[in-house]
Amino acid sequence: MIIKTSLVRILSLGFASGICLYPFVLIGKEIEITDRLINHERIHLQQQLETLILPFYLWYFLEFFIRILQHRNLEKAYRNISFEKEAYQYESTIEYLDNRKRFAWTEFLGQSNPAKPI
Repeated sequence: MIIKTSLVRILSLGFASGICLYPFVLIGKEIEITDRLINHERIHLQQQLETLILPFYLWYFLEFFIRILQHRNLEKAYRNISFEKEAYQYESTIEYLDNRKRFAWTEFLGQSNPAKPI
């Protein structure tokens, strides 16, 4: 279920166009809903399901905190979260989820290149 809300900027510290809070996808009021954006959020939904939802959020914030210490920059920290790297890399590949391996986000843990924004 997609919900347009101004809370996205607050909850994402201004870094995201959308936020996935299983089973909801929150999209910023001023953001255009595109196939690419929806696919990005669908990847996050799949990540949340395979990590049994709550552990996803724990891992996400733990990794974000570690990346803040590593990069000393909030935006770089956000772009280097493994979940975001996978979602950004494959957001334009609409059929990606049809063939995606479970826990594919773990392949991005050791990579040092940040995810590119939508």
